[in-house]
Amino acid sequence: MRFAIGDTDFLLDGEPHRVLSGAIHYFRVHPDLWADRIHKARLMGLNTVETYVAWNAHEATPGTFDFSGGLDLGRFLDLVEAEGMHAIVRPGPYICAEWTNGGLPYWLFTDGTVGVRRDEPQFLAAVERYLEALAPILVPRQIDAGGPIVLVQVENEYGAYGSDPVYLTKLEAMHRAIGLTVPFTSVDQPMGTMLEDGSLPSLHKTGSFGSRAAARMERLRQAQPTGPLMCSEFWDGWFDSWGEHHHTTSAAASAEDLDVLLGAGGSVNVYMFHGGTNFGFTNGANDKGVYRPIATSYDYDAPLDEAGRPTAKFHAFRAVIARHAPVPELPASMQPGGSGRLGADAPLGLEARRTSAPDVAVRLDRAVPLGALLPQLTSWTTHDTLPTFDELGAASGFVLFRTEVDLPTGGVLTVGTEVRDRVLVSVDGQTVGVLEREHHDRAIALPPVAGTLELLVEDQGRVDYGPRIGEPKGLIGGVSVDGVPLERWTASPLAFDPLAPSALEALQGAPTSAGDRLAGPVVASGTFDLDEATDRYLSLDGFRKGVAWVNGFCLGRYWSRGPQRTLAVPGPVLRRGTNEVVVFELHAAASRTLCLLHTPDLGHTEA
Repeated sequence: MRFAIGDTDFLLDGEPHRVLSGAIHYFRVHPDLWADRIHKARLMGLNTVETYVAWNAHEATPGTFDFSGGLDLGRFLDLVEAEGMHAIVRPGPYICAEWTNGGLPYWLFTDGTVGVRRDEPQFLAAVERYLEALAPILVPRQIDAGGPIVLVQVENEYGAYGSDPVYLTKLEAMHRAIGLTVPFTSVDQPMGTMLEDGSLPSLHKTGSFGSRAAARMERLRQAQPTGPLMCSEFWDGWFDSWGEHHHTTSAAASAEDLDVLLGAGGSVNVYMFHGGTNFGFTNGANDKGVYRPIATSYDYDAPLDEAGRPTAKFHAFRAVIARHAPVPELPASMQPGGSGRLGADAPLGLEARRTSAPDVAVRLDRAVPLGALLPQLTSWTTHDTLPTFDELGAASGFVLFRTEVDLPTGGVLTVGTEVRDRVLVSVDGQTVGVLEREHHDRAIALPPVAGTLELLVEDQGRVDYGPRIGEPKGLIGGVSVDGVPLERWTASPLAFDPLAPSALEALQGAPTSAGDRLAGPVVASGTFDLDEATDRYLSLDGFRKGVAWVNGFCLGRYWSRGPQRTLAVPGPVLRRGTNEVVVFELHAAASRTLCLLHTPDLGHTEA
């Protein structure tokens, strides 16, 4: 088959074709749930699935690529094809996506000489290597080779960042050089000159917007007089940041805009169809004067929620699509008011996901202070001056820094330039306080002490949008006390993702302890039994801030400031019988009891 761009329409084997797509990021969904989410996209009436490709997830260290397990892009695309759908692939190299560093590997920028999203030889050489690694996955899965891929996007909203046609031309040539033959697209907001600045005549321009569809389509047509109109990011919701409300949008208003878009003959990619979760330490952040880390949940108020259930928006969108294209019949379980779980009609033999089992309370009966687990979590190195995360080879998570101080009358600790992003300050094992990037904190008073100063620094998410992409993490500009620089540091990233097996063994070997509260920093664990392994949601009511794991799988960060109050636990992570939950609490917990729920609690909304 052939897919092409005609004068007014996309052409599938020469016939006009409307792209009805929905975004599902394979890297935000457990791989055993991919087929379920893809099948539900088809049931809403979509004919295409779109995904970004997260470069930094695949090439965590230079030259070593991982396309296995939850990063098996080829398997994901094969499941799209098995569902009878097409695919749109957006390999970047920059993706934004509210994903850490916008998908760019942190190690690219460690020495400060590599360009960011521009015509710079070192950057382009790394991109070329990345695209060559993708070639065996993407090239044979193009539609003209019998696969599902119909479109490939080059870069991502580049007009909001720069306007370098030489860079875009070289990037496009690299995509072609690996054997990609399907049409190439660009995407930008139909505002100002972004559409023109972010594209080339050889790239089909598409728009990104979530409202005022008629006006946005008119601006898109102005920028591109011929060819099919497409909104390749139809924003049907929004992402959440810690400390804000859970974002929701009106299903009726979104459906009305979708109807206008389709009524004008446009094609669409619903962003997101299913958002998923920022498992581990993968969330991004924004910094437009105030740093805002993005929450663990990426529910996005999408048609399919974080739990994989159809929402009111699913049914509203499906009704709109039905006015413009055929839609499949819904099984009874997917009808409005149904469970949203697929039973005997589930694709590829997926089990029914019942919701009749009760919630499960879990007591954390083993607790070990972080300090006692450091031998299992650390690999110390020594430094004359304070290193950054990047210099230590730490992409994310936590790094512990230590030095000796002698302060008979105390003093004021000051970070030279900026805290990136949060540091727990302690002396001789006693917590002094916290410095937070969001508050622009740089100084804290230390008590009189002669002993060990510890700085536990957390990367809360690398900036994914704007000029601060690629910046290093840590305590930038060094640390001083009363103006005197502190030197001779020891440092170590904490082995948290995955959690070091030796730390798990030490935790399991710890005696059970009484009490209802936890004093941090502390690592605590408990076990629970299940009759069936179905998707669950971990409620940490009474806990303040930290990270949680179930059966060794890192669920991600929790924070009492919200909005979200639960962490998603994919059913495939669980097992019938005994399961283990581990929590790293930075501060304190008013309770040692967690609860496994059947539905997520994403917190308060603006309304």
